[in-house]
Amino acid sequence: MESLNLLLDYLPVLIPLAVIQLGLMIAALVHICTHETYRMGSRTIWIVVCVVVNVIGPILYFILGRSDE
Repeated sequence: MESLNLLLDYLPVLIPLAVIQLGLMIAALVHICTHETYRMGSRTIWIVVCVVVNVIGPILYFILGRSDE
């Protein structure tokens, strides 16, 4: 019961973080799937990085992988 109360205390912080993470991942995956060229890596590598590494993966893609086309 105490762990449920602890979760409820952190819920106002966890929900926005989850929404941000999901939004970043969807934006990165849409960009990856609609573009053919990348600065480094391939489409498969960036999809795996974005899905597995969660928040940092999409940020890495937008910084390192997205081409300037």
